[in-house]
Amino acid sequence: MNNTPLLNLRKFLAPEIVYGQGAIHLSGRHASNFGASRVLIVTDPGVRNAGWTSQVEKSLKDSRISYAIFDQITQNPKDHEVMNGFELCKNRGCDLIIAVGGGSPMDCAKGIGVMMGNPGHILDYEGVDMVPSPGPPLIFIPTTAGSSADVSQFAIIQDTPRKVKIAVISKMVIPDIALIDPVTTTTMPSELTAATGMDAMCHACEAFVSTASSPLTDIAAIACVEIISQYLLKTYNEPDNIAFRDKMMTASLMAGLAFSNASLGLVHAMAHSLGGMFGLAHGECNAILLEKVVEFNYSACEHKYDRLAEALGLDLAGISPQQKGRAISNHIAGFRKKLGIHQRLIDLGVKSSDIPQLSEFAFNDPCLATNPKDAGIQDIEQLYAQIYD
Repeated sequence: MNNTPLLNLRKFLAPEIVYGQGAIHLSGRHASNFGASRVLIVTDPGVRNAGWTSQVEKSLKDSRISYAIFDQITQNPKDHEVMNGFELCKNRGCDLIIAVGGGSPMDCAKGIGVMMGNPGHILDYEGVDMVPSPGPPLIFIPTTAGSSADVSQFAIIQDTPRKVKIAVISKMVIPDIALIDPVTTTTMPSELTAATGMDAMCHACEAFVSTASSPLTDIAAIACVEIISQYLLKTYNEPDNIAFRDKMMTASLMAGLAFSNASLGLVHAMAHSLGGMFGLAHGECNAILLEKVVEFNYSACEHKYDRLAEALGLDLAGISPQQKGRAISNHIAGFRKKLGIHQRLIDLGVKSSDIPQLSEFAFNDPCLATNPKDAGIQDIEQLYAQIYD
């Protein structure tokens, strides 16, 4: 009889990835390979103004593929924006979707794709593996280094009636191809570089300590943290340095491969609650929450947080476990402050009376399921209170 203990089953999903300078110019060729006759380009006004959408248009024209553009997308994409994009996609007879932009256009494009293949409303597909049928092929071109929506099986959509963010988690929303061109990040302003970089850091940290992590996701997560600890501040201070931009885009890719397959944790549960109620920038929310959640979680997986500390360049030798958790927390706090992220919840328009409702929403967020330490509503209330003022 074999007494070897069974190992937990794990799966790892990722799109085809084309990485490097000039990848954006391949959008027409890949759309043609799919046999596309008309493409819906999903983007936003800022990305159009930066000139990246026009480069995709040129590539499609060179491949003699017609297209329509949907750019009516705001920060934290809304359910009605998804449905409006779906109507345009359906009415124009589009058979492929290209998203060019940050997390908001990419998540909206995923929602549009879900609706092209399934009946009803996008809010009907909240949860894990709730999308029964695939939509049209998806080609994603990220222009920020942080959301990693270009490689993940997550789509985060704002449920506007309830003022909460829902997660559509399904292999059906993983893009078919990610065209990752670090040059597209050179038009990000400094504050967005900081926020998206901290978003990637948070993705990697949460994936590494997730109860669903695996050796494959751990390799990607640690690589991300090591790169960000060395290059995010350099990129923030030298935004035109393409070598630094390339490092940060690589880090974002690594983080996406990690969290898409290991899921996330309490930071994202709390950040989704904040973003849903107040429309706040996701990366900024993650940045101010991460340090306190690290300290809260530390006792549940000390060895993993100690490895993260090494990746951050932090020496924890000779101090107690309680001091180690606080030291990592303080290091992350100092890092975000160097990036100009000093906000507290009160600065973001949150009232102390909002904390109970925020905590209830966070407690019910699916990301909490893989947090390494159990967190009740009162625990979450205390964490919000620590960053309130």
